Amino acid sequence: MPTYKQFPLADTAEGLTEADILSWHVKPGDTVTVNQIVVEIETAKAAVELPIPWAGVVTELHVEPGQTVEVGTAILTIDVDPGGAAAPAPAAAPASAPASAPAEEEEMKPLVGYGSKAVVTQRRARKGAAPAAPAPAAAVVAPPAPAPVAAPAPAPVAAPRGGYVPLAKPPVRKLAKDLGVDLHALTGTASGGVITRDDVERAANGAVVAPAASTVDTGYDPATRERRVPIKGVRKMTAAAMVQSAYTAPHVTEFLTIDVTPMLEFREKLKKSREFAGVKVTPLTFAAKAVCLAAKRTPDINAVWDEAAQEIVFKDYVHLGIAAATPRGLIVPKVRDADSLSLKELAQALTTLTDVAREGKTSPADMANGTITITNVGVFGVDTGTPIINPGESAILCLGAIKDQPWVVDGEIKVRKVLQLSLSFDHRVVDGQQGSEFLADVGALLADPAMAMTY
Repeated sequence: MPTYKQFPLADTAEGLTEADILSWHVKPGDTVTVNQIVVEIETAKAAVELPIPWAGVVTELHVEPGQTVEVGTAILTIDVDPGGAAAPAPAAAPASAPASAPAEEEEMKPLVGYGSKAVVTQRRARKGAAPAAPAPAAAVVAPPAPAPVAAPAPAPVAAPRGGYVPLAKPPVRKLAKDLGVDLHALTGTASGGVITRDDVERAANGAVVAPAASTVDTGYDPATRERRVPIKGVRKMTAAAMVQSAYTAPHVTEFLTIDVTPMLEFREKLKKSREFAGVKVTPLTFAAKAVCLAAKRTPDINAVWDEAAQEIVFKDYVHLGIAAATPRGLIVPKVRDADSLSLKELAQALTTLTDVAREGKTSPADMANGTITITNVGVFGVDTGTPIINPGESAILCLGAIKDQPWVVDGEIKVRKVLQLSLSFDHRVVDGQQGSEFLADVGALLADPAMAMTY
């Protein structure tokens, strides 16, 4: 007798209530093994690949790429005993509601791609809605009758909705970038409209195929000459976090302009040293080290306001956030215990962090529990900005562009490498004195790296 199990959307990060289906890696009729990746989803924090906890044959996909699904909703049905007598597969729960209660419950053990949460996920109720009952992790459904029926026919998977991010794996995105191919101009030939290496290589050889209007909805209305894109995923999360921070924490922003010529000269020396051979050292590396050192002298900057407990929490560690622009939007992955790393280790950690972020592989866990953040608008040629503090933190440092400017040195005007810094901080936690002292310390360390010897 065949045994069907429904695979629910799991909570891959604490507090996750829903996710978008990016692409399927399987189709009805495919045989899968334990821990095989079957679907890629996008949460409010990152793109995540989900493995299946059982072996068997896929009988039905219940949701389409581009669809938003709530945690606990059955997204796939699998026959874990395909050698048994054929029987009707269980009906899927609606995509907008969690899967119904099973006849029996079986624990879904943590797998690669999941957090440490077990089986049953508890979804937080939305505002104005009645509390939802916890959804089961897996449903084992006994068929009503052993009478043989025809196997279910493979159901076509609709192409994803456009106007957001072209569906492609990070290696394919990198290949497209290397070959100068615009992914937005391609129609994916894989299941769910996913763009493959072959699609990119064909485009690079001149065989560019524009997306078919019948399968890809770009959101563009020729009558109004406007394009509408659904607000979801990383963009939705970022917007909510920034609004919360802007209207909760009283922001103060201070500015400092410094001569970083000695820092850049020191970087050239490091490039020639044996210890730093092959290590990418950037102004961001020096800024990260300066922030960690300065935070030890001004611990208020690394504290946080706990409204619920009516306490200020001082952190004896620095989980340094680095604001990174990715194809899916702005994210802030963290360098854990950055204050315990040497300059070389920081440089290596930052290189890994930014590479993973650009590939869209940053895990939700790597973006949680930061203590202070650096954002670098200088890479875009911008002088400075007034950054918004990330929720759960009390300060954010902004690096501007390093430019040649006239500067007074020993009473003479010379052309120097000049950098503008700006620091936004939460005035509930950090007074003007502490904020100014921290910014001055960071500036002194960047203007003269030798000052680190005195800290």
